[in-house]
Amino acid sequence: MIEAGSLIRSLSGRPAARNFHTFVINEIGHGIVTGKFPVGSILASDAVMMENYGVSRTVLREALKTLEAKGMIEARPKVGTRVSPTSRWNFFDPQVLSWHFDAKPDRRFYESLFDVRRALEVRAVKLASERRTAENVRLMKYWLHQMDMSAGNLEAHGLAALEIHRTIAESSGNSLLRSLTGIVELTSALALKSLIGGPTADYQGAALEAHSALVAAIEEGAGAPAQTALEQIIALDEERALSLL
Repeated sequence: MIEAGSLIRSLSGRPAARNFHTFVINEIGHGIVTGKFPVGSILASDAVMMENYGVSRTVLREALKTLEAKGMIEARPKVGTRVSPTSRWNFFDPQVLSWHFDAKPDRRFYESLFDVRRALEVRAVKLASERRTAENVRLMKYWLHQMDMSAGNLEAHGLAALEIHRTIAESSGNSLLRSLTGIVELTSALALKSLIGGPTADYQGAALEAHSALVAAIEEGAGAPAQTALEQIIALDEERALSLL
């Protein structure tokens, strides 16, 4: 299971803590998504992978089971372990989504990400405007302050924004909408990726202004203005992400 925020933290080049099990899952899963192991190809034998990754058969088998549960591979007797078609992949799995951060930019995939984010998060914001608690609002304001303090620091900015969106999902009272985190994080991380090495003030300023309007509207219980502010945030991220193409 990937920890929320780990993808955004990777922007600074900080390696994530890992164990052998997660290491093998990430190596193979990342390789599948980025094309190292193409769809339809057969993975190396257990013996070869055990040697390549320096793990036991037990660790390897558990990692392969996890990837199979994500729909990415299929083990067949006398054939081996084959990479499954993308139509079988679980794209709502945060780990599967995170591997697409390093994949070749794909316009249709990026547009699909933002379509889904827009459809689901607009609903989450409407519900949050109706169901938010004082504690929810307090958390949003705390992370909004962290955004304000993050001038020039893309990682801190992205993590603070992600926490606002996670709190909104929590405020919605709909447990299924909490699964939005992976999509929100990937789309945000792609937007931030496009800014690395360039000026960030305009983006951070616009994002802070839109998030401020979003939090204020949710606090007031104003669903329509909250949805408008969210649309501005998503449009801002989408424009930046598509600039990677």
